[in-house]
Amino acid sequence: MLVKSSFFKATAQAIMSYPPYSGSGYPTQGGYPQQPGYGGYPQQGGYPPQAGFVGMPDPYGAPGGGPGYPSQPGGGFPAVPGGGASGYPPAPGGQPGYGMQYPPQSQQQGYGQQPAPGGYPQQPGYQQPPGMGGFPPQQQGYGQTPAPGGYPQQPGYQQPPAGGAFPPQQQGYGQQPAPPGGYYQPGAPGTCAPGYPGGPGAQPGGMPPPAVGVQTLPKGQGTVRPQPSFNPETDAKTLRKAMKGIGTDEKAIIEVLSHRSNDQRQQIKNMFKTMYGKDLVRELKSELGSNLEQAVVALMMTSVEYDAEQIHQAIAGAGTKEGVLIEIFCTRSNKQIQEIKVFYKAKYGKELEKRLMEETSGHFRRLIVSLSTGNRMENQPVDHQKARQDAQGLYQAGEKTLGTDESLFNSILCSQSFEQLRVVFQEYRRIANKGLDQAIKSEMSGDLEKGMVTLVRVIENIYFYFADRLHKSMKGAGTSDDTLIRVIVTRCEVDMVQIKQEYQRNYGKTLEGAIEGETSGDYKKLLMALVRG
Repeated sequence: MLVKSSFFKATAQAIMSYPPYSGSGYPTQGGYPQQPGYGGYPQQGGYPPQAGFVGMPDPYGAPGGGPGYPSQPGGGFPAVPGGGASGYPPAPGGQPGYGMQYPPQSQQQGYGQQPAPGGYPQQPGYQQPPGMGGFPPQQQGYGQTPAPGGYPQQPGYQQPPAGGAFPPQQQGYGQQPAPPGGYYQPGAPGTCAPGYPGGPGAQPGGMPPPAVGVQTLPKGQGTVRPQPSFNPETDAKTLRKAMKGIGTDEKAIIEVLSHRSNDQRQQIKNMFKTMYGKDLVRELKSELGSNLEQAVVALMMTSVEYDAEQIHQAIAGAGTKEGVLIEIFCTRSNKQIQEIKVFYKAKYGKELEKRLMEETSGHFRRLIVSLSTGNRMENQPVDHQKARQDAQGLYQAGEKTLGTDESLFNSILCSQSFEQLRVVFQEYRRIANKGLDQAIKSEMSGDLEKGMVTLVRVIENIYFYFADRLHKSMKGAGTSDDTLIRVIVTRCEVDMVQIKQEYQRNYGKTLEGAIEGETSGDYKKLLMALVRG
């Protein structure tokens, strides 16, 4: 009797050490029995098969047919005891978003525990199953902040270039893809080139958060947006009717062109030629005149075509309009500058850099040529130590010495990312108790001073820079219509909302009010439509 009782007791204990069966040959949702101190997760050593029992097959293909983590009836992974999201993280190729509530980091790490950044390291006592088993190493993108101790180098990824620079991205006009013909906002947060992951508290592109006191600009918004119900055929007919016969319906022309994006205007231009065999821009020029004609023609060009023409006009003939060169080269992205150079060579038959060198001189020539390379490290992550070193170098090269080392100013301001330079400017103010633009004014003169100061102000706040350009174009006797048209046409789809805010904040009146007081007729109506949206 005693022997029989011992036999049943031993058999019961052996059976209880394994999970119940659900009828399908696999354990039910309850998973493995809870181990002491581990909240329902298996210990590092796993569950070795007991004598006399056959281990369950491993659905992940683990060698030896060990217990593994079988799939549950109806799909998915075992539920986490105590609530939380369902199951374990998906195997490679699975759908994202099926994560789980992980145990505290103080616990010993096993399968199912939240990994440290950089992937799931191999645990002692666990062999990596072939095929779908285990967790694959996580790929680390450029710019991702490593945990203490760093990440292991992942296969197929090369170290970033020296100095922390990233290769220039070629998407759109900056960090957000812009529509064909659109313009770019350099340095605007949230517009970093894609492909660089960021974590909580990190800037887009995997860059560390800015230092305390470093200004972060809001993302720009245009007043002119694509027309949702756009139909190029209908618009081409409307424009044809507005120009046909005696007289011109300027109101209809303004209504169409001021409420279409640049890309949509290009489609209208192509459709007009397809339908009527005539060039739309030539037809508009024959029907319009003066400033209205100039503004309408500007709207009908792509951004690259318009910038190239503005540069050509600035350096053609007697004298050079340095202000136009400074405005364009200080505010365009690498991609835009490269495209401008290609278009310029195709249209005017000369290399743009060569023409710039012929029309400029001295240190200003070096500044413009440097900017025209379109090789700024736009995706450079912020390096606070380097920023302090550069700020100290600028102080030593300017205010702290007799004379000025303009080449050092040129090399730093033309090569570093806007985000990095904002930190440099902050460090410079801490060292010198004044802004870098003030130091440049006291150390330089002429076109070089204007170019360097413009570059600093664009980097600090591009919206205020353009608001100031508009204010000066309408200030005093007369109006600089060339500047007024160029700024409104090139920024109405990019950041005119923020430019208007800066204008009112700094000059005490609305931009619309200033335009209304300085312009007239259909020309005024077109500019007002572009600014109001």
